[in-house]
Parts: sequence; structure tokens; C-alpha cells
Amino acid sequence: MFEHVLSAILALQANKIRAALTMLGVVIGVLAVTLLVGVGDGARIYLDQQISGLGTNLITIVPGRRETRGFGPPAANSAKPLVMEDVRALERHASLLRGVTPIVMGGGAVRFSGRTRDTMVLGVAPSFSDLRNMHVDRGVFVRDEDVDARRRVCVLGRTIVREIFGDENPLGQSVRIADGRFRVVGVMEDKGRSLGFDLDDLVFVPVTAAMDLFSQDFFTQIVTAARSKNDAPAAAEEIEEILARRRNGEKTFTIQSQDDLLKTFGALTGVMTLMLLAIASISLVVGGIGIMNIMLVSVRERTREIGVRRAVGATKSDILWQFLLESVMISSVGGGIGLATGGGIVLLLNHYAPSVPVALSAWIAAVAFGSSFVVGVLSGVVPARRAAELDPVEALRYE
Repeated sequence: MFEHVLSAILALQANKIRAALTMLGVVIGVLAVTLLVGVGDGARIYLDQQISGLGTNLITIVPGRRETRGFGPPAANSAKPLVMEDVRALERHASLLRGVTPIVMGGGAVRFSGRTRDTMVLGVAPSFSDLRNMHVDRGVFVRDEDVDARRRVCVLGRTIVREIFGDENPLGQSVRIADGRFRVVGVMEDKGRSLGFDLDDLVFVPVTAAMDLFSQDFFTQIVTAARSKNDAPAAAEEIEEILARRRNGEKTFTIQSQDDLLKTFGALTGVMTLMLLAIASISLVVGGIGIMNIMLVSVRERTREIGVRRAVGATKSDILWQFLLESVMISSVGGGIGLATGGGIVLLLNHYAPSVPVALSAWIAAVAFGSSFVVGVLSGVVPARRAAELDPVEALRYE
């Protein structure tokens, strides 16, 4: 085998420019596979981080029943909305939850000293902060006594503070939210954007004050969290049992777990990654056709050489392995160069453009390099067999 490898290396060295140009097709193909599949894998990692950054092991309960799995609002509204008694029941009877918070959502304009900003207003309970991993930077968050007393206090996101107050200290100031006046008791820490939504452009008020503000006696949703990832499925079943019991067995609500959301996004990014892999593979196929074409030309050019080798004792197997190894070497070296180039580009993007979701994992490297090896084998089989099947006498006569 060593002699076959050495012979293949010498043959490639004799035609360096042609071998390099043939190799270029594989380099481009493997580079395309590395980068495009890296984009798909990076998107999956990015979505996982964004969703997990909003809290872990979350379980959301929304009014209305939907029979299919997934995420988003149910198809129909419920005749039995979510109320405070549902929250109290979960707090008393659910043993696998580490927190429960009701949420009331509504839009409203925040006004202060002639400046106005339209934003989203969230009515929450104190446990919201830990469940959704959103904490105050200055002041205090919504407290239990604020909820019980229906106090009109608010906690502002950084974007609202910057747009409404500028450099002025907002703590203790009175602002108008929709049709009510609220006192600012806290400023949230900087959270940035998540899935295209500005988490700093929010106002938090006690859930009871939000119900008064929007003239409703029910919640938009209830957010809970399982004690651990392993407890999440059992916790969802426990929630369903408790709430259904309160509704005489009727399941007029939908439970959406964070795992369901991750699985849905994972399926979408998986399909995208496969599509990108298929597109990138076209480049590899073109590179493989180039290798086969050049190897067929090489067989024709070296017909007399093949006849001489057969005349001095080389077997069909020796000839076949020589040409097959030449093809594999071209594709493997090209694959290694393409993979190294792709890895370098990924490192540069991660360092200088971290907002671009691209990653290079071990499985991507294995797929990219393995594909180049397979292309080399498939592209070399036909030329190698043609070379091995040449008649020695006819090959020696070839001019």
C-alpha cells in the first residue's frame, strides 16, 4: 500500500498545476458545506440561547383549548378565563413548581414632562423577576404588598428611561401610563433584544393594578417553572390536573412548555440546515465531476505508462489502487484546505461579527471532510477501473 501511495504522490507532483486546479473545486465545495451548515447550526444555538435566557424550564398557561402541539395563542378564547384562584390553587397544590406568576398584558403610552412613548405594559407578581430572569438595576421590583394593595407603582425598562427621562433620575417620579398615574420605584437591568423584541422597552406594574388599568378581571396568561428540566413533563401534567379539577374536568386552557418551543424551533432550524447542506453539496458534486474528468484524461495520457507497468509485473489491482488513491488524495487534501479555511472564517466572524449566528462543531467538520473523502472515492472508481482494465499489449502500442 505504501508503494501505491508514493506512486500517487509522484504522479500528482508531476502535474502540480492541474492537480491544484482540480483540488480547487473540492476546496470550494467543502468551504460551502462548512459555512452554510455552520449558519444553520449557529441559528439553532442562537435560538436556544435566546429562549433559555428568558428563564429555564418555563411552563406557560393560556386561556382557550388547542388540541395540537406547538406554541402561540390557542385557536379560540375560553369561556373560563384564568383568575387569581387558579394561581392560588397552583401555589397550594403543585409540588413540582418553583414559582407562579400571573401576567396581564396591554399596550399603553408612557408620558412624562411632555415626552411620550408607546410601549407594552406587563402586570406581574414579584416572582416574575426570578422566573423570567429579569431583575432591577436600581430601586425595587414589584412587591407582594404592592399587589395586595393594588398600588400604582411601576418599574421601567432602560429604553423607556432613556427616551422619557434622558439623564434625569426616574426613581420617585410620577408618570402617566395609559389613563393612570404611577410612581416609578425601579429601573430594570439592561437585557437587550431577544428574538427581535426589545426587552428594555417594557413597563412592569403590579398585576392587580394592571387589571384595574385595563378594566379586566382575568389574566392574559400564567407563567410557572418546573424545579428541574426532568420535572417539566410531570409538572405540566400536575398543572393540568389541578386546573381541570377546578373546572369540573373541563380543560379550557392550553399548557405550553419551553421544551415544546425549543423542539419547534429545533425542527425549523433542522430543516433549514438540511436545505443548506443540500445546496452546499451541489458544489461538492461539481468538484467530484471535475476530479473524474481530470482522472479520465490522466488515464488516456498515461496509457503507455500503464502498459509498461503491467509489462514489468504490476497487477490490475496495483493500477486500480494507484489511480483511486490519486483521486482520494486530491479530494482529501482539498477537503482539509476547505475545512481549515471555513474554520478560520467562522473564528473571524465569531470575533469580529458576533451577531452573525454561525458555529463550527465537530459533526460539521466530520460531515464536511467525510463528504470530500466520499467524493474522491466515487470520482476515482470509474477512471481507476478503466485504467486497470486496459490491455497491456494495446497500452504499449498506444501513441
